[in-house]
Amino acid sequence: MPVRRWLVAAWRSEKWGWRAARLLLLVYAGCVLLLVLFESSFLYHPARYVAGDAAAWDVAAAPGGAEGDLVPAIEDVELVAEDGVRLHGWYAAPRRSVRGKPAPVPSDTVLLYLHGNAGNVTHRHETIRGLVTLPAHVFVLDWRGYGKSEGVPSEAGLYRDARAAWRYLTEKRGWRPDRIVLFGESLGGAPAVQLATEVEPAGLVMQAAFTSVPDRARELFPFVPGFLVRNRMDNLSKIRRVRCPTLFLHSRSDEVIPFTHGRRLFEAAPTPKRFYEVPGAGHNDMDRVGGAAYRRVLREFARECATSAG
Repeated sequence: MPVRRWLVAAWRSEKWGWRAARLLLLVYAGCVLLLVLFESSFLYHPARYVAGDAAAWDVAAAPGGAEGDLVPAIEDVELVAEDGVRLHGWYAAPRRSVRGKPAPVPSDTVLLYLHGNAGNVTHRHETIRGLVTLPAHVFVLDWRGYGKSEGVPSEAGLYRDARAAWRYLTEKRGWRPDRIVLFGESLGGAPAVQLATEVEPAGLVMQAAFTSVPDRARELFPFVPGFLVRNRMDNLSKIRRVRCPTLFLHSRSDEVIPFTHGRRLFEAAPTPKRFYEVPGAGHNDMDRVGGAAYRRVLREFARECATSAG
């Protein structure tokens, strides 16, 4: 019997074994179809304004803090991506509290902070407060579809948004490229490494980043064929083309992105590079758990980047 006729006969068979096989095949196909159709829902978890730390949106208020503390003076920023999508972000400048008033603090470094897949910029308020103490200026962008930004998130869209943020810093703010450090957190590592292959930043930080979306999908859903995953975000292949100093931050306790992803990225990256393990930190509290040691590593890396820039 030809193979085709045998398959048709087997599919139509009323024997118990073949009926069970058909049912399992249909269930499998249904599960794969649902995962493919809702892939973006698994990857992107935007929160619109005003979800999050609503008080942090009062950017006109003088920053708080004890006498002598470094605090962020936050400014609302609007910018437009190359495809016309209007985006929102925060520009935070370091200030020192002097007699209850913010005084400017000199800094020759700005961090372009590209955040993870959930929430919006307000959820990063405490992280920003820590980053300005390096000291450094910090520009954090909300992806399209997040916070106050228009549009719908997508892989190509995130890359456009990161380019818009780079243009804002270099063209509107006048920052030299060799004074800009890209800081990619989790999902934000993908647009950060993509941008690092297109421009010449002072440095690149990859925090809790993954090797690629198909790699992580294979770990979570091993029954889904990799070629069906539309979002690729192949950080592993792109990191090999990065020519600026790179710092990798990861934790063995990361419950979202396995530690092995960070190590594989580090091993594939060209020199100069550095890996720092944050002991006991989860995926979303690396800065808080890492504390002073975490900030010291970032401070040293930023200074090394600035020194190499001259």
